[in-house]
Amino acid sequence: MVEAYCVKCRAKREIQNPQRITMKNGKPATKGTCPVCGTAVFRIGG
Repeated sequence: MVEAYCVKCRAKREIQNPQRITMKNGKPATKGTCPVCGTAVFRIGG
């Protein structure tokens, strides 16, 4: 269960379809979508 802040909902939501990625600087991150509104959400860190 990974949570990220949704800017549209203004609340922390569980990430739907989370994908682990590596940013350009080599740090890990997770991206996915908000289950309520469908907006893209992003969380830095593993």
